Amino acid sequence: MSQQQLKSQKDEPGTSRDYETIFILSPDTTNEAVGQVNTRLRHIVEQMNGKVLKVDNWGKRKLAYEVAKQLKGIYLYWRYLGHSGLVEEIERNLRMLDSVIRYYTVKIDQDVMPDARPSEVTDESWTKASVTAADEEEIMTGQAPARSHFFEDEEDDIDPEAEEEALRKLAAEEPGTSGGGTEGKE
Repeated sequence: MSQQQLKSQKDEPGTSRDYETIFILSPDTTNEAVGQVNTRLRHIVEQMNGKVLKVDNWGKRKLAYEVAKQLKGIYLYWRYLGHSGLVEEIERNLRMLDSVIRYYTVKIDQDVMPDARPSEVTDESWTKASVTAADEEEIMTGQAPARSHFFEDEEDDIDPEAEEEALRKLAAEEPGTSGGGTEGKE
């Protein structure tokens, strides 16, 4: 029996299990390397007749405790349909990758009809999952740009000085705001 055909006797015929895997890559992993890991996992899921439902890059975050001598990591979230053999194969591959410092898989549901769960993975979401945004510390220290390149087309139309001036005018025009809040007292 091949690894693709491993199924539990508990599973209803024609159904899959719904899993989510969160894994953490070392913080110095390049966007290209993140993309390669994602492509490798996608190939495994598709090869074993699974279905990728969602892929998300949560960015670089501080870890709760030191893991593999790292204080930060790049968090990736995967949700997919498959059978128990698929999880073992994904975790086996994650163990072999030097950039992976931690992973965790949870079974969300079982006896799921694959057609009942639409995939949220588009070309745009797949590309976004390979790009890791800078963490807050890098932005605050000036080591990274404050804005992601995904938002280049959006313009910041708010003028902070004009906004503050409008707030001052509004406060001056409201009745009963002057005098330190003594409205109604005599």
